Amino acid sequence: MQQIIRLLAGLTLLVGFGPSTALAQTTERPIPYPVVPPADFQAAVQNGTRTTTGEPGPNYWQQWTDYTLRARLLPEEKRIEGSARLLYHNNSPDDLPIVVLQLIQNLHAEGMARNRQAEITGGIEIERVTVADSLLTASHSQGPLISQVLAFVPVDRLSMFVGRLDPGYYVEGTTMPLVLPTPLASGDSIEIEVDWSFTVPQRGAPSGRMGWNADNLFHIAYWYPQMAVYDDVVGWQIDQFLGNAEFYMGYGSYDLTVEAPQGWMIMATGELMNAEDVLQPNVLERYRRAHGSDEVVHVLTAEDIAAGMATKVSEAGPLNWRFHADTVRDVVFSAMRKSQWDAVRTPVGDLDGDGTTDYTLINSFWRAEAPLWVKEWDYARHSIAYLSKWTGFPYPWPHMTSVEGGGIEGGGMEYPMMTLMGDYTFPNASERALYGVTSHELAHMWVPMIVGTDERRYSWMDEGTTSFNGGYASADYYGQPTPVAGNSMGYLQVARMGAEGEIMRLSDFHYPGPAYGIASYEKPAMLLNTLRALLGTDRFDAIYQDYIRTWAYKHPKPWDFFNLFSTASGQNLDWFWRSWYYEIWTLDQAVASVTAGDGGTTIVIENHGWVPMPARVSITLENGETLQDEVPVEAWLRGATRAEISVPAGSPVVRVEIDPGQVFPDIDRDNNVWEIDSND
Repeated sequence: MQQIIRLLAGLTLLVGFGPSTALAQTTERPIPYPVVPPADFQAAVQNGTRTTTGEPGPNYWQQWTDYTLRARLLPEEKRIEGSARLLYHNNSPDDLPIVVLQLIQNLHAEGMARNRQAEITGGIEIERVTVADSLLTASHSQGPLISQVLAFVPVDRLSMFVGRLDPGYYVEGTTMPLVLPTPLASGDSIEIEVDWSFTVPQRGAPSGRMGWNADNLFHIAYWYPQMAVYDDVVGWQIDQFLGNAEFYMGYGSYDLTVEAPQGWMIMATGELMNAEDVLQPNVLERYRRAHGSDEVVHVLTAEDIAAGMATKVSEAGPLNWRFHADTVRDVVFSAMRKSQWDAVRTPVGDLDGDGTTDYTLINSFWRAEAPLWVKEWDYARHSIAYLSKWTGFPYPWPHMTSVEGGGIEGGGMEYPMMTLMGDYTFPNASERALYGVTSHELAHMWVPMIVGTDERRYSWMDEGTTSFNGGYASADYYGQPTPVAGNSMGYLQVARMGAEGEIMRLSDFHYPGPAYGIASYEKPAMLLNTLRALLGTDRFDAIYQDYIRTWAYKHPKPWDFFNLFSTASGQNLDWFWRSWYYEIWTLDQAVASVTAGDGGTTIVIENHGWVPMPARVSITLENGETLQDEVPVEAWLRGATRAEISVPAGSPVVRVEIDPGQVFPDIDRDNNVWEIDSND
C-alpha cells in the first residue's frame, strides 16, 4: 500500500485513502555509521584480490599443500607416531623467507597459554625436520618470537630480521616457524618432511575434540604438523590456539596411511583406497553394497565383532589403511574395535552437471551402549540430502561418517567427512537432541569445510551460519514451521540482561559468561533469519546460495560477506551490519497510542531501542479487514524516534500489532500490540 513519508520537527497528521505515516525527529538516538573494513582488507581490494562487491578479485590467490601422511597407532601406549611429507605451493606474489606450521597438539604441553582447561600430555615431540632434503635443527631466536614478528612485519620487510637467524625450526607454542635456507620464491614449491610423536590425551584439544575411550575408540584429530594459512589479507594467520576459538586451515590433497593392529576398524577423511586388503570378505561385500543401497546396510554387526570378524588377519602384523582426499582442509581418523557399522547412501544432487543424481555414503559407527544411535544413519542421511538442497551446493565428498564418542565428546565436533558426537545417554537425552547435534555438525561440512572461514578470529561466520542451516534441517525433518528470529529466546534473555558482547569481537576475546556462545552461535543464526525476513525469502535464498558458491574452497572475510549481501540485494546494508554485528544495541518498537477522531485514526509507533529496523504494522478494523503498513528503516536512519500512521475514517481500528509474524528480534513484545478494550 502506498504511503507518504516525511521528517518533521514535530508530529504532523497526514490523511489519505489508506494508512499514511509522519515522523518526529530527534538527536537523542545514535545513527549507525558506515562499516569501514580494516586497512589490510582495503589493501587487498587495492591489490585486486578482494572487491567491494563481495566477490574474489581478479588477482585472488591462495596457497595449496599436498600432504603424504603416515600414522602408527599404538593403542596400549596411547601414542601416535607420525611422519609427513608436505609439498607446499607458494601461489602468492610474495617470496617467503619463513613458512609456518601449526602444532595444535602443543596445547597439551606444559606451560602453554590456554583459555580453557586441557589435559597435560606433553604435546608434540618433533624428531626430524627437513626442507628440500636439508636437515633443519631446532633453534631459538634471540629476541621476539618469530610468530610475533610475522604478525606485524610485512613480508617484504622481513629480510633484515631473517638475516640475523640461522636456518632452522622454532617451536613457539602451537606454531612452528621454519627459517628457510633460501626464500621460497613466488610460484615455486618446497618439500618439507617432519617426523613426530605424541601421547594421545583422553579428552583432547580440549573438551573432547579428540581422544580415546576405554578400549574401543581412538579418535585422532589435530594430530600432524599442518601448514598455517598465508592469505592475501593478513599474511601468516598464526594466532595461537588457546583451546576455545577453533581453526583456520588451508586447502590441499591428502594421502593418508594409518597403521593399526588387527581388529581395529579405521575410518578417516577421504576415500578408503584398499578396502579389499583390510576388511573381512563379508564386511567388504556389505560395505560395497551400501554404496548403492537406499536401505540401511549393517556392514559390521555385534555378532561380527564378537566373532573377531571385522578386519582381515595378517601374519605380517598391523594392517595399513590407505585413504585419499582432495580439496579438503584437514584429515582425521577413528580407530574402533567394538563399534557397529551402519551404512546407506543419500542423494546430494548433480555434482558434475551431467543431469543425473549423485550420492554419497553415510557411515554410522556406534556401540549398543548408545541405543539412540540406532537411527543415526537416518539423521545423517536426511541432513546431508537436505543441506545439499538448502545451500544449493551438493555435498562433494565420497562419504560422511558419524562416530559415537561417549567418554570423549559430550556434544559434537566436526571435521571434513567426519563428526565425533556424544553417546546421548545422559538424563533427558532424546532422539530429537541427537538429530539436532547431527544436523549442526554435518552443516559444518559447508562452513567452514567448503566455505573456508577463519574460525580462530570470527567464530560467528561458521558457528552462526551452521546453526542457521541446522535449524532449517531440523524443521524439515520434524515437519515443523521454519525457524524465525523472534523465537531466539536465548539471545533475547541475554540481551535483556545486558550480558552479550559484540559479534565482531575476536573469538578468543569475548567477555566471560554467555557472551561467546550468543555472539558465535545464536545471535548470528538469528540475524540470518532476520535478514531473510528483511530481504524476502526468495531474494535472500538466492543471495545466500550465491555466497556459498562464490566462496567455495576459498577464504572469505566478514567484509566479503557484508559486501556480497549489500551488492546482491541492491541495498546499502551498512546500518544492519553496524547495528547488529558491531554493537550490542537492541530492537524495541512499540505501539505508543491509538487515537480515533472525526478524520480517522492516528497510530503512534515509537522506536525505544537503538537498532533501526522497519516497523511492519498490521491494523485490524472492526469489519474484519486487515491493513498492512510499514515505517521504513530510512525513517529511523534519519533520526526519528516516533512515527504516525493515519488510517482514514471508516470502520474503527480494533487492533494494532508490530511485526505480527515475529520475524524480527524485538526484546519487548508486550508493547508491540494494542487492542481496543472490549468493555469500552
